[in-house]
Amino acid sequence: MDNLTIALDAMSGDFGPRVVVPATIQALNRYPNLSIFLVGDPTEIGSFLSKENAELINQYQANNRLKVIKSTSVIANDMKPSYAIRHSQGSSMRMALELVKDNQAQACVSAGNTGALMGLSKLLLHSLTGIDRPALVATIPALNNQNTVVLDLGANAECDSNMLVQFAIMGEILAKTVHKITHPRVALLNIGEEDIKGLDKIRSAASILKSNDQINFIGYLEGNELLTGKTDVLVCDGFVGNVTLKTVEGLIKIFMSSFKLSLGHHSLLMKLLSKWLQRKIAKNFGYLDPGRYNGACLLGLQSIVIKSHGSANQKSFFAAIEQAILAIQTNIPEKIASSLSSALPKSE
Repeated sequence: MDNLTIALDAMSGDFGPRVVVPATIQALNRYPNLSIFLVGDPTEIGSFLSKENAELINQYQANNRLKVIKSTSVIANDMKPSYAIRHSQGSSMRMALELVKDNQAQACVSAGNTGALMGLSKLLLHSLTGIDRPALVATIPALNNQNTVVLDLGANAECDSNMLVQFAIMGEILAKTVHKITHPRVALLNIGEEDIKGLDKIRSAASILKSNDQINFIGYLEGNELLTGKTDVLVCDGFVGNVTLKTVEGLIKIFMSSFKLSLGHHSLLMKLLSKWLQRKIAKNFGYLDPGRYNGACLLGLQSIVIKSHGSANQKSFFAAIEQAILAIQTNIPEKIASSLSSALPKSE
């Protein structure tokens, strides 16, 4: 397998190097062909590297598998994207993206400001021909060991019908490429399944998709069907997608934690029953753990950018690194670029 190189925005997210550094070492241990750039404050990064196995760290650095790149600033999560982009020189996010632009890295992973990451990615890495704006996409586990590609998850709060169609086409290509689904089912997220339901832009996008004989468009799906596996690709604007995903993730966390029963004052029998229930729930529903599918790909760019949850822990950030590895291995940007010209609606 070819060597892989990823640039990480080490200062991003709620926890910065505290999470990124141990996730980096975990990834380097797991993937012998992987090299990583850690972009950020060398002092902060070094303090967390010092907590790892010193012999391993020295070995990775000697073999050029681990390099720390100094940045001079951090783009704050609450910073307005337009301001962040104008003042992004020397920031850990921009420098990580520049490593991809300069072909020193094949992908960038950041848990930082979504709007800034979107804007800088478009500025530095450029969109594919025929794509107005990239979309955040993630693969969500569904019933019966199925997966659903969902986009947009927050990159574009407002979308017109043409953008929704572009998202559908990119999601369909991703489902074919990554999940090996020959003819993926594509649906639009809506407030009802009837043709008359929904906003004008959704109905217009549906009309365009119906007329495209290359897309297996199955119509509208409602939010309560996200985890049912009724479709392989689910399309919506970024506002709706972000709210929907975070609502589902919140409910899953509540559901999972509700079975972590207090053992303090129970009898031995109740303690044993509680532990059995926890194992049973973890076995049957553990695949729904949001941390396992963290990492949304910014689809529609000429290069690979992965957005991690800002609140990601080590396990979740490691999952985002694995998403970057999968995107490199499947060569997603090239696959989408080669299929777009024939799949996009022809302009009049």
